[in-house]
Amino acid sequence: MSNLSDVSKLPPDSGLSRLEVRKSWRAIVPVAVTIILALAPAPAGLSQHAWYYFAIFAGVIVGLISEPLPGGAIGLIGVTLVTLLAPFVLYGPAELAKPGFNAGDASLTWALPGFSNGTVWLIFAAFLFALAYEKTGLGRRIALTLVKLMGHRTLTLGYAIVMADTVLAPVTPSITARSGGMIYPIIRNVPVLYDSKPNDPSARRLGSYIMWVAMSAAMITSSLFLTGLAPNLLALAIVKRTANVEISWLGWFAAFAPVGILLLIAVPLLTYWLYPPGIKRSEEVPKWADRELAKMGAMSAREITVAVLVAVALALWIFGARYVNATTVALIVVAALLTTRVFSWDDILQNRSAWNTLVWFATLVTLADGLSRVGFVKWFAETFAGQLSGVSPMVAMVTLIALFFFSHYMFASVTAHTTALLPVMLAAGASIPGIPVYQYALLLCLTIGIMGVVSPYGAGPSPIYYGSGYLPARDYWKLGGIFGLIFFAVFLAVGVPWVLSIG
Repeated sequence: MSNLSDVSKLPPDSGLSRLEVRKSWRAIVPVAVTIILALAPAPAGLSQHAWYYFAIFAGVIVGLISEPLPGGAIGLIGVTLVTLLAPFVLYGPAELAKPGFNAGDASLTWALPGFSNGTVWLIFAAFLFALAYEKTGLGRRIALTLVKLMGHRTLTLGYAIVMADTVLAPVTPSITARSGGMIYPIIRNVPVLYDSKPNDPSARRLGSYIMWVAMSAAMITSSLFLTGLAPNLLALAIVKRTANVEISWLGWFAAFAPVGILLLIAVPLLTYWLYPPGIKRSEEVPKWADRELAKMGAMSAREITVAVLVAVALALWIFGARYVNATTVALIVVAALLTTRVFSWDDILQNRSAWNTLVWFATLVTLADGLSRVGFVKWFAETFAGQLSGVSPMVAMVTLIALFFFSHYMFASVTAHTTALLPVMLAAGASIPGIPVYQYALLLCLTIGIMGVVSPYGAGPSPIYYGSGYLPARDYWKLGGIFGLIFFAVFLAVGVPWVLSIG
């Protein structure tokens, strides 16, 4: 049999294409990881069933990274496998020995609560908000208006892109829908006006600059607003379950605002210096945006409806948290969008991303909770904390935050990263005397958005910008490393002292 290195030499009719081999290995790797870990002896201090559970959990995370199937399918397979093998992976001998204990019924009860989690349904509703922006064209109008007002210079065009993302972020938790589905389709039309072509030396004239600014801005706004990135909401559920810490929308924003606003102001200028465009000024961009707006005409009734409903939702999320649950607000707005025919029920049924994410997040919340249930998180925390014994609480906290941030190079999914590492890092920090748990949990959560800048696969829209032809691989990796260091340095210098000071 030919080895994998000979795949490229296979004739076209061999029945085994490179794509098929790649798909096969994407499926094999998660299974192999699960089996290899399960066959290894459990580490000292950890029960065997907890180690088996971790093996399945690790396989699910690797599956989310390699993506042989959609995330929802992988999460469902993981939960189903744990439920099936519950007597061996979910429950210890003491629980199984209890009179009348039924592992089958108990495991099913364990498996389903994720689907009743309010955060999961808030994420689902968020995708429908994005659908409303797309269906009515409101998102496109907002971005075009900002380009028209600020597109006279390349630098101010960069700030227009930043502002467009900032306006959309609080009400568009899908970073892929916001940046990849709203911002990118608009700005990709701009470079060609200046003969700045993709996959060509002329890309640096304008296209490379605006693509990197747009991508970087999306990561910052994803950390600035709790509702700017879907995994932020997942992180909230994990923090509440693992550390019993609750973080409000306003508390999140206030904690990251000094860092986020500073970075949003700095990114267009830093990119202008570190990755300078060939064209510095032109009058064509605002004229083009003006023409596109003229084609759109006046705001439609549907656009106005969406704008009003979203404004109401945002106001209630910020000021009404004591009186009405955030998920309830979102569902009310979705019902109103259906009633006013902004979109139809068929549109919702056809929104595959929304349903996939619903299943994905529901199962991931359950699986992440299982790590705590079987004792793996406690064991890891105690083991890791032991390595930091004698270190000052501040140094230990910064070390853990840095590890959480830069380990994102190993993940192609912010959700997978959050699910796999956040519970463990929370428990590790909470077990070290002197670390303020609330501030530490908040600081970890605030890095979830900005860490996506480090690689071409770091967040949903990253592959879109990477595949635009304006950001060559060498440039992308270099810029990702530089801006990743800048983002983290500013977070440490400004964000950490600020969060500790506000308590």
